[in-house]
Amino acid sequence: MAALKSLVRIFSYLFHLVLTLFLLAVAALAMASPTVFLRLDMLPWTGPALLRWLLLGSLFGLFSVVLAVAGKLRGLFLIWALAVPALMVKGYIFSGYRFTPRGAELAAGLLAGSLIAFAGACLQWPRRPPQ
Repeated sequence: MAALKSLVRIFSYLFHLVLTLFLLAVAALAMASPTVFLRLDMLPWTGPALLRWLLLGSLFGLFSVVLAVAGKLRGLFLIWALAVPALMVKGYIFSGYRFTPRGAELAAGLLAGSLIAFAGACLQWPRRPPQ
């Protein structure tokens, strides 16, 4: 059981690390573009606000992952790990977002991954010192 908990916790760190780096790259590329046109209908922001939230959110997520791996401020990681599936559920399920068949599979996989990653974040909080 301890090995499964460790695997889920490691998956959580890796999932959120890859997600934050991807979001950071998208935000940086959109900001570097001479004509900024980024449209992510699953998120509640548009225009310049979307870019700001994407950049600041990805930096917060990256910061929280690094600190959690280092064993510091794990609560920040738990907040980030909760925010990700919450935004996915709101954006993919409770909005007017439409899917192609392949897009629905991808969204379901991302949502499942974010829920498993949230479980991994919960497993690392609170972490007891070895006895």
